Amino acid sequence: MKKTWKAIMSFALIATMAFGLAACGGGSSDSGSADSGEQGKVLNIWCWNDEFQTRFNDYYPEVKEVAEDGSTTTLNDGTVVNWIIEPNEGNNYQTKLDEALLNQESADADSKVDMFLVEADYARKYTNSDSTMNVADLPGVLDATADQYEYTKEVVSDADGNVKGVSWQACPGLIAYRRSIAKEVLGSDDPETVQAALADWDKFAETAQKMKDAGYFMLSGYDDTFRPFYNNDAAPFVEDGKTLNVDKNIMDWVAMTKDYTDKGFNNKTSLWSDDWAADQGKDAKVFCIPACTWEIDFTLTGNADPDGTKDPAQSAWGDYAVCLGPVNWCWGGTWITAATGTDNADLIADIMIKMTTDKDILNKIATEKGDFVNSKSVIADLAANYEGNDFLGGQNHYALLSDAAEGLSLKIASPYDQGVIEKMQAAMKDYFDGNADLDTAKANFETSIKEIYPEIETVNWPE
Repeated sequence: MKKTWKAIMSFALIATMAFGLAACGGGSSDSGSADSGEQGKVLNIWCWNDEFQTRFNDYYPEVKEVAEDGSTTTLNDGTVVNWIIEPNEGNNYQTKLDEALLNQESADADSKVDMFLVEADYARKYTNSDSTMNVADLPGVLDATADQYEYTKEVVSDADGNVKGVSWQACPGLIAYRRSIAKEVLGSDDPETVQAALADWDKFAETAQKMKDAGYFMLSGYDDTFRPFYNNDAAPFVEDGKTLNVDKNIMDWVAMTKDYTDKGFNNKTSLWSDDWAADQGKDAKVFCIPACTWEIDFTLTGNADPDGTKDPAQSAWGDYAVCLGPVNWCWGGTWITAATGTDNADLIADIMIKMTTDKDILNKIATEKGDFVNSKSVIADLAANYEGNDFLGGQNHYALLSDAAEGLSLKIASPYDQGVIEKMQAAMKDYFDGNADLDTAKANFETSIKEIYPEIETVNWPE
């Protein structure tokens, strides 16, 4: 039986709010159809950083002005967009969002959540609940998405196949590498030459040894290769709501990372740390980093050129290039959802259409922001005609990725992924550092998982 949104959220609070939604029934087409009457004059958008906010302010044609402190955007019709930004770490964003959604029905119109953004790691927690509207109930949106990559619809579809969100981007993964180091150690910085040296994990290890012998690290840290392994898992971490199955790919990542740490192939950093960021700068001794498309634009460029000079003499600007690497993979992305109960459904529909399907806008986002946009035809045109990315030394990375994006899948995504991944990386860090043996790291992982997901009864490890 389909549960009401209040019942779902009450259960979620009792069973640790951020996770109870995983088992709830999927919303069907009657779970919040759009009213085409008078629209509200306040639009509350929830997100965890300013990625979408920046693109919205720069490219949504109805933007009139942006407040000096960036907290609000005013549209041409007078609608005020409030940006509610809560950091993602430690499930903070989900927890705060869940609290707001719990009060959605009783909140006054100008305080309701109207739109909220989700990542692949927890998208299905919300798309398999009544908190999100079906895209089919938003005027014109579903028909406009015909040119989008199928996996971007798959990850935000509910159990009945209803699409519950849209994205302006797709996120195939790459290996970003330093051209100068490639020339010194491999004799060439040409992407085809480097790809041959990184074509599979055995060749990747051979190249790592060459880097070590030449005085470089292959990778910065422990977590850099996690996503390429995870994204090739055979099944979701949790399928029945009570059993967590650790895939063999995850343990292959553990074994490789421990080996690389012991051999000095990595610089022993952790994802998002200051040392990890510094390893992407001009004077760093790290050869490469697995990076999906948003990470190149949103993270790598800033770390490589922290002062924003775009000067190769002062930064690593232009000293990077990309190749596909050992496996096909993707990492995350950002999806726009309409919150059930919004009084701005028509406006949200217009935002979704313009920001995720308008080819002129998507072309600008691609060429000016570097995003791999969610339009097969726009990407095909860029693959044929783009003059090249300055940060990547003039490389046309769209040509490299246009075919790869077609085969992407996130069928393994589950509502538990963010927590499981963070706890796995934290537990195994002790093992990599030599502060715990493998059995102890596994036990610590199991303990931490049951603390944040009390409904998980069993953790199974591969033989």
